[in-house]
Amino acid sequence: MSLRLSTVILPYRRWSEGGREAWQRAEQLGFHAAYTYDHLSWRSFRDGPWFGAVPTLTAAAAVTDRLRLGTLVTSPNFRHPVPYAKELISLDDISGGRFTLGVGAGGSGFDATVLGREPWSPRERADRFAEFVQLLDRLLTADSVSYEGDFYSAHEARNIPGCVQRPRLPFAVAATGPRGLRLAAQYGQAWVTTGDPKLYENGTPEQSVQAIRGQVEKLADACAGIGRDVAAVDKVLLTGFTPDRARPLKSLDAFVDFAGRHQELGFTEIVLHWPIPGSDFEADEKVFEQIAMEAAAQLR
Repeated sequence: MSLRLSTVILPYRRWSEGGREAWQRAEQLGFHAAYTYDHLSWRSFRDGPWFGAVPTLTAAAAVTDRLRLGTLVTSPNFRHPVPYAKELISLDDISGGRFTLGVGAGGSGFDATVLGREPWSPRERADRFAEFVQLLDRLLTADSVSYEGDFYSAHEARNIPGCVQRPRLPFAVAATGPRGLRLAAQYGQAWVTTGDPKLYENGTPEQSVQAIRGQVEKLADACAGIGRDVAAVDKVLLTGFTPDRARPLKSLDAFVDFAGRHQELGFTEIVLHWPIPGSDFEADEKVFEQIAMEAAAQLR
């Protein structure tokens, strides 16, 4: 299978000041998909402009025709499945069935405390994530859902007419641990990883590839455990968080080498951050566009 290239466009620009143009340019460059983070703020961008994911993606759907759109990723930190399902069905409709829900457990950063509560323990976060995904799956596939869980409830929640994509819009489940990988195997049309966070600061590219190979193998085990072929699950690498995070965007050759090593592991999609001057995602825009237009042909 040929490797698809996609991008993440962070929602830090006003729509009238470059926001619209970035999404349209992503389509012109031939990217498979353009995603955005579903956060209320994020790391070094916390004290600067930051817009909501759902309105941004809705606007992007209105100014593009072919580009897939999605979140990388939504988490339970500030979302409830019942109202969010309604927004997702609306996004899927407005985009003409071009929406993918990237979903993950979330972290303990700003989103975890902005509502005035203490961050959840790792166990509670995993428990909530599992219930969040399970309930969203039901809400997006049934006209009416009633549910009483440990963390979420729904009483005759109506979601008519449902998704344009059937039986529902695809889930891309971000996970590296055993429970998350089982969720990806059961509910995901795709699986997402950023690599091994323990290697981010002091690891080597070779160690990173080995760690990611191990993740792919664990995903295969999770799929085998429920009788599913792991080949049926797309494998998505969100770049920018591996030890060699800057190198792939230094040149076309550097990217092709990086992407090729991960394609050999079974990855079907690689996602690049749209360059942002003065940030962790700073890169030469000309090189970025060259990669977008030329790399896929070399990776078939």
